[in-house]
Amino acid sequence: MTALVADNITKSYTSGRVETHVLQGMSIALDERELTLVLGPSGSGKSTLLAILSGLLKPDRGNVAALGEDLWQKSRADLEKFRLEHTGFVFQGFNLFPALTALEQVMLPLNYLGLPRHAVRNMALASLEEVGLASRAHLRPIELSGGEKQRIAIARALAKKPQFLFADEPTSALDSVNGKNVIDALHRVARVYGATVVCVSHDTRLAADADRIIHMADGRILSDVKQISASAPSRSTSAEANP
Repeated sequence: MTALVADNITKSYTSGRVETHVLQGMSIALDERELTLVLGPSGSGKSTLLAILSGLLKPDRGNVAALGEDLWQKSRADLEKFRLEHTGFVFQGFNLFPALTALEQVMLPLNYLGLPRHAVRNMALASLEEVGLASRAHLRPIELSGGEKQRIAIARALAKKPQFLFADEPTSALDSVNGKNVIDALHRVARVYGATVVCVSHDTRLAADADRIIHMADGRILSDVKQISASAPSRSTSAEANP
C-alpha cells in the first residue's frame, strides 16, 4: 500500500546571483513495509529529497502527501505534531547525548508523547531488545562502539512505532559488519512494523538488502528498481523514472 507520495517537487538554493537547482520536478510513490535505498553521489540531491519527504524542508513547488495528508497544507504546529507521532529519524552522526545512558536516549522522544513513565521505560526497553542491545541499556555513548551507537539511534527512532523512518547516511562511518547490522535493523523495521523506510546513502554495499533502489544524479531519478527479495536479483520497474 502506498504511504508516501511526492508529486513534481522542485527545490533550488540561491547564493548571491547563483541559483542551484537541487531537485528538478521529481515524482515518487513509496510503499509501506518497504526499505527504499536512495543512492547517489554527493550533490545529487538525495539528502534534500529526504528532508522534503520527511516534512523538514518545504519544496519550492510540488506536493508531498503522507498517509493521505498534504504535509504542506498543515500549519507549522500540526506538521510538527505529525512528525512527532508518525516519523522517526536516524542520522549519520548518531545524535546521542553524552551524559545519557542508552535507555535514556531511547526514552527521550517518548517523553513528549504524554505517556506514563513506566510505559515509556517499557517501550524503550522493548525497542533496545529489537536491535539486540537490551543488555547495553545502562551504558553511555563513550562505552559503545560506532555500530552500537547507530543501533541505539535506530531504537530511539522506532520506539514509538512510526509509520515512516528516514535514515540519512546511517552507515557511512561504519565498517562492513556494523553497516550490515544497521541495514538489517532498518529492514526489520519495515518488515515487522510495516513502516515506510527511506535510507539515503552513497554506500553501494547496502543495495543487496534493500527492497527498492533509486539512483539519483543532478536532482533527477536515473533508475528505480524493485528487488524480488532483499537478497535476490533485481528487476527494473522504471528504467527512466524521470526522463
